[in-house]
Amino acid sequence: MRPRSRPRTRRPAHPQPRPATPGRSLSCPQRSAAIVRPPGSDDVITLLNPQVIESSEDSDEQYEGCLSFFDVRCLVPRPMVIHVEHQDVTGDHRITIFECGIARLVAHEVDHLHGILCRDHLREGVQPVPVEQYRGTGTSWHYPVTIINPS
Repeated sequence: MRPRSRPRTRRPAHPQPRPATPGRSLSCPQRSAAIVRPPGSDDVITLLNPQVIESSEDSDEQYEGCLSFFDVRCLVPRPMVIHVEHQDVTGDHRITIFECGIARLVAHEVDHLHGILCRDHLREGVQPVPVEQYRGTGTSWHYPVTIINPS
C-alpha cells in the first residue's frame, strides 16, 4: 500500500451530512472520509479515516458501478464481512463490523481513499461490462442490509 500523502482528518468541519447524489456512497479522499447510504434508508454512515483491519475469507462476486465511470459495471469479488477502524463525526474512534451489501459499499469507498477503483479488483481475463449490457441482465445484489456490533 502506498504511503499517505495527506494528514488524517481530526474533526469534521461540518458534522452534519449533506444531501447526496443519486449514488449510494461517496468517498472524499481530500479528507479521508467515506459516506455510505444503505439501500432503502435515509440514514448515512460517515466514516472518517477508515481502514479495513480485518475481512472474512468468505467472499462473493457482484457487479459494482462507480461514479468515477458511468458507462460500465465490474464483476468484483469482495469479502462478506469487514471490520473497519474509523472515527465517527464527533471524532470518537470506533471499530464497526459490516456484512454483505453494506460491507461491499464500504469496501468500495475505502478503496477509493487508497486510489483503488473497482476495475482494479477484476479477476484476470474478466472485462468491465457496458452498462447497457448489464441492465439487460436483471442482476442486482441480493443481500440483507446489516451493520453488526458498532463499538
